[in-house]
Amino acid sequence: MQVLYTASAQATGDGRDGHVRTSDGVVELDLAVPKEMGGAGDAANPEQLFAAGYAACFHSALRVVARRAKADVTGSVVDAEVGIGPNGSGGFGLTVTLVVDLPSVERSVAEQLVEQAEQVCPYSNATRGNVATTLTVRTAA
Repeated sequence: MQVLYTASAQATGDGRDGHVRTSDGVVELDLAVPKEMGGAGDAANPEQLFAAGYAACFHSALRVVARRAKADVTGSVVDAEVGIGPNGSGGFGLTVTLVVDLPSVERSVAEQLVEQAEQVCPYSNATRGNVATTLTVRTAA
């Protein structure tokens, strides 16, 4: 694979109760363990960052496949939920739910576009077979 871009970030402090910063300084935030996991919950956490990245990446992939199919995805929205919990082997695992709203697309076309986007999206390609993922398609049509 020819790498077109590399993002670089550094974590300092106490991991989930620490600080992250990208090498270019565009992203710089404090982190906190979520209240649901016994923390203060007063700052961002890695699952929020993963959810934001996945939602944005999947939405881009969706727009690419829609453009190829000449489908109008005006008003489309992708929501990502990332869950974390014990994996039963002494570690932790993630779950992902993607909810894709395509209000101006017929249901069968919307489902095809989401399936195609799932094949194009780098996050989907990285997590396939490793993270339990649920895709939900919502349309007005």
